[in-house]
Amino acid sequence: MPDTVPGSLRAYLHGLPGVDEVGVRRRAADLATRSVKTTAKARAIDLAIRMVDLTTLEGADTPGKVRAMAAKAVRPDPADPTAPPVAAVCVYPDMAAVAAQALAGTEVAVASVATGFPAGRTPLEVKLADTRAAVAAGATEIDMVIDRGAFLAGDYGKVFEEIAAVKEACGEAHLKVILETGELACYDNVRRASWLALHAGADFIKTSTGKVTPAATPPITLIMLEAVRDYRALTGRQAGVKPAGGIRTTKDAIRYLVLVNEVAGPDWLSPAHFRLGASTLLNDLLMQRAKLATGHYGGPDYYTLD
Repeated sequence: MPDTVPGSLRAYLHGLPGVDEVGVRRRAADLATRSVKTTAKARAIDLAIRMVDLTTLEGADTPGKVRAMAAKAVRPDPADPTAPPVAAVCVYPDMAAVAAQALAGTEVAVASVATGFPAGRTPLEVKLADTRAAVAAGATEIDMVIDRGAFLAGDYGKVFEEIAAVKEACGEAHLKVILETGELACYDNVRRASWLALHAGADFIKTSTGKVTPAATPPITLIMLEAVRDYRALTGRQAGVKPAGGIRTTKDAIRYLVLVNEVAGPDWLSPAHFRLGASTLLNDLLMQRAKLATGHYGGPDYYTLD
């Protein structure tokens, strides 16, 4: 159930402390310079792999592509059974049943975008039907998009009520709320949208659909990590963060892990509370993992395309 927000929702959200944009950018840049040594790097790579939501969200997706992705999610490196599985496979609702069947009996979750992804411009009853259909098909995680138009128009109540309704429709499935931060215009809005989603019942707040530029950035993710950290201090409930879009290299992934540890704390360094939304990151993580283990890189064509 959503939390009770004290007083007027508008007054509450606009009463949040303003974001020091220069300070946020500077801190994110400073944290990006932190080095991770070889032993710690190996652990970080395995952790990053376990945090990946392996994603395909294209109109040309086929059952065969989803089954192949599911097989890769369970065993990312066919030649190395010690490579850990990813956190989830993320697909459109009509592919959720295919993914669920392919992943049955594994620890990999089935995530499905819903609620009129990526624009979110559908009536609430359609969004709820979309969500229920995905859950009925086997999705254990739902990635919903907020109505950015309503948010930017100041109709915070509508956004809150839609998130709360979708959360209820999820049943036992976890809800990730996509803010589409590239369309929110300013850092203050990112903070407001984060707190709104958390109070409405989000299990995760997520930066982006991957369809809008800019997508995930370290400064934006820092603001969202501060939100979940402070929200837990206020309510006792721990929610997660998922940056998505534009995270392509092992160096990028490790920078995000440093950000998590330094901003939110080690309690967030697990797939239960931090995810990486990516379609191309996994192969680079696998190549870097092989380099640490063998001293040389495998060719990029050694791994299947995600």
